[in-house]
Amino acid sequence: MTSLINDRVSLPTGVDLDVAIAGRRDAPAVILLHGFPESHRTWRHVIPDLARDHFVIAPDQRGYARSSKPQGVEEYAAAKIVADVIALADHYGVDRFTLVGHDWGGAIAWGAAIGRPDRVAKLVIVNAPHPYVFQRSLIEDRDQRRASQYIRTFRDTSIDQGLTGAGLERFFGSTFAKVLTSTVAGDDKAAYLDEWSQPGAMTAMLNWYRASNFVVPEPDEQAERPAWLDAPFPPVTQPTLVIWGMGDKALLPVQLELEPHVPNLTIERIEDAGHFVPWEKPEPVIAAMRRWGV
Repeated sequence: MTSLINDRVSLPTGVDLDVAIAGRRDAPAVILLHGFPESHRTWRHVIPDLARDHFVIAPDQRGYARSSKPQGVEEYAAAKIVADVIALADHYGVDRFTLVGHDWGGAIAWGAAIGRPDRVAKLVIVNAPHPYVFQRSLIEDRDQRRASQYIRTFRDTSIDQGLTGAGLERFFGSTFAKVLTSTVAGDDKAAYLDEWSQPGAMTAMLNWYRASNFVVPEPDEQAERPAWLDAPFPPVTQPTLVIWGMGDKALLPVQLELEPHVPNLTIERIEDAGHFVPWEKPEPVIAAMRRWGV
């Protein structure tokens, strides 16, 4: 059985993160980034396999669980969170690493791969849209636009006051449950409610949406196309594996139209899985990663 060590790390970026680590420190490093509304537990079924031959680093990212929750939407800008990832690698003495990200963690992983190819050796994305492809689809694809209206809701700061106590139970049973393809109960449900109930956690998590610059038009709006969609966009130069649960109700298959942004691309589709595929269907996720060379 792989031993999981829970660490608390103070970073020069100004935040303290809870970090789960496993495996030998002299093994090739892999950093696992979770998304909304989770924690390092996203990877609970994946870590033991990877730790057999990797040094695994899985943080609770800023704003989540018991990690630091700096105040202000600007503290959740992608550049600051990418800086956390690089600082975390530095803390553990890791130079080059494989970066794996799901959901918002995948958004940060895309950004880190594009901005820091000197550090990110390989990239694995799990149900997380490429920034250019996502913004283009929000303008051009009406189905994706309709599926993304929750972002407009999450950016409304008036919802935060209702996300405490019984409001967290309602969030679990409605907003969260809508995107699940399996039942969450018992210890897993208790872990979510515990993490979400930490002071400031829900606002901090939602601030990731508020800090992003994605334009999400209303369903029938005649949306103006952001100028940067018609400018050159830097490619991802690393070997990249994209794993996609095809039953994802929030991120539709249009997100897999990744050429020419990712020249060295492998896509693994998991047909009977939804958005939270790392823990709903961990076996095919692990198999896809291993076939590809993680």
